[in-house]
Amino acid sequence: MVTVADVRALARTLPRSSEHLIRDQVRFRVGAIVYVAFSRDETTMGFAYPKEQRDGLIGAEPDLFFLPRASEQRFNWVCCHLNRLDHEHMTELVTEAWRMVVPRFLARQRLGS
Repeated sequence: MVTVADVRALARTLPRSSEHLIRDQVRFRVGAIVYVAFSRDETTMGFAYPKEQRDGLIGAEPDLFFLPRASEQRFNWVCCHLNRLDHEHMTELVTEAWRMVVPRFLARQRLGS
């Protein structure tokens, strides 16, 4: 099971990433763009993810992933249950969400591709 502390530890290593408490919710962003956010009770995590790929992600693991509320479905965003997420998968999802919001050169410097 992944916790906010696990995500925080990873996010602190990502260039330009900052943590904010907004309306009692922990969010990580680059500049003004949020790439990871937690529910108030910290049981679910939303993260940046390409809209055109989210149906495949949810379809592959419907017990783990789900759509955000209807008002947020216009954004590149998907949600997951933290109690079903392992650390390796979290690392991949958070890093890719971060990659979506930083300049390409910075992502290449950090991740090499």
